[in-house]
Amino acid sequence: MASTPAPPQAPPKPTWDPRPATPLPWLRPTIRIRLTLLYGGMFLIAGILLLSIIYLLAAQALNTGNEPLFKIVGGGDNVKVASAKCPAVNNASNLPLSTFNALISECTDHQRQVALDTLLSRSLLALLGLAVIAFAFGYAMAGRVLSPLGRITRTARAVAGSDLSRRIELDGPDDELKELADTFDDMLERLERAFSAQQRFVGNASHELRTPLAINRTLLEVHLSDPGAPVELQQLGKTLLATNERSEQLVEGLLLLARSDNQIVERKPVDLAEVAGQAIDQVRAEADGKGVEIHGVREPAVVQGNGVLLERIALNLVQNAVRYNVPEDGWVEVTTALTGGQAVLVVTNTGPVVPAYEIDNLFEPFRRLRTERTGSDKGVGLGLSIARSVARAHGGHIYAEPREGGGLVMRVTLPV
Repeated sequence: MASTPAPPQAPPKPTWDPRPATPLPWLRPTIRIRLTLLYGGMFLIAGILLLSIIYLLAAQALNTGNEPLFKIVGGGDNVKVASAKCPAVNNASNLPLSTFNALISECTDHQRQVALDTLLSRSLLALLGLAVIAFAFGYAMAGRVLSPLGRITRTARAVAGSDLSRRIELDGPDDELKELADTFDDMLERLERAFSAQQRFVGNASHELRTPLAINRTLLEVHLSDPGAPVELQQLGKTLLATNERSEQLVEGLLLLARSDNQIVERKPVDLAEVAGQAIDQVRAEADGKGVEIHGVREPAVVQGNGVLLERIALNLVQNAVRYNVPEDGWVEVTTALTGGQAVLVVTNTGPVVPAYEIDNLFEPFRRLRTERTGSDKGVGLGLSIARSVARAHGGHIYAEPREGGGLVMRVTLPV
């Protein structure tokens, strides 16, 4: 009878640790230990220097090793007390003993007061010098210790400019600053994944919807080209074709919105005056049909960016200004200029009164002023959303404010 084979055994465990050796904690101190050592060391060094200076000043003030204050001169019966710093004692040998002792005591007190005053003044000067040195050294060391916070701030500022790919990647000991930087990096990682997934979804959905909409448009156009089709079918085909065209605009708007949320990589010089002029030319026919006059002074304002996307900003703003206008005697003013180191595009129009509390809602997708997102022939509700996304991608901003008497003032600022 054959014996059962023994089960395979696990390989022996390695006797060495494949992970890199962790340096000793005291070799890479935390921020708390570094600040403690810095402040304690500075206090100790300053105390030692101050004590040394005071000792030297005190020794100098007491005239250590120099000529004594009083000397006994003469000999025999002609013994006198002489002093170079107390001249009154030199001529006091014939005075009573009490008067002589009083003069000596007065001279000693005067010299002691002079020594104390000199010590005090020089100590204050030494303290002032040490304070200046301590403040300068402390400022330099504090900047060195807090330099990781500056790195975190610069990364946060770059992320605020729509660059979610930046990371801090702070090196150093596992202290409070390292923990903060790692937490911030984890948050950026999650945000980047979320934004990327959202943009991929919108982009893929828009691309997938293009094909059936294009096929529907072709079939409807072929059907409408048949002269023998009944009038009812012709009218139905025109209605479906208009609906299909609106759906295509919605898809194109979603695709552009997803693309414009990214930072613009390839930038070229673009004149906002030229961009605004092209947008006006495209809307001129619609404005003439509605009786809306377009005017304004457009000064050169060159920025670095994408010309197609910047033209979409101007086109969306001018189209909205023409479409949401008054029935009669309406006008739209389009101006461009360089103001305060920034290029500014301003579109002002007459129109219905817009409450100030509804301004922010106008920039949300599919939102219009007191209208639903369906059943309107004025657009798909993505114009201002696209304009805001494109402005942000160029590092600029777009603002809206109600115009006195009705209408809006749309202001776009872009860095030069």
